[in-house]
Amino acid sequence: MLVFALSSFGLAAIGGLVLASHILRGRLAPWFLSLGHALLGAIGLVTLILLLLGGDNSGQRLIAAFALLLAAALGGFFLASFHLRSKLAPKAVVILHAGLAVIGFLILLSLVL
Repeated sequence: MLVFALSSFGLAAIGGLVLASHILRGRLAPWFLSLGHALLGAIGLVTLILLLLGGDNSGQRLIAAFALLLAAALGGFFLASFHLRSKLAPKAVVILHAGLAVIGFLILLSLVL
């Protein structure tokens, strides 16, 4: 299941790069891409919750990765609130959102490698 979560987050990251490139160039991203990005991230988070509830013995790194990715998701909701209002999100928040997600992803990756 960990590989499934990594795959989901990896696909979400590809969409996130496209989304971030739009925002950093001062343009709103397409809604379908934002929704796909959010859906893939949510699938990854639910998978991690199932792993944690199932007593996965990966320990502190799994909890840390989950916490970082959950924080990134909360930032994503904040960013989506700008998108709903057809306003550009603050670039600093986009970068923070991406940074938290990348660090969480790398911690998950370290559990697989």
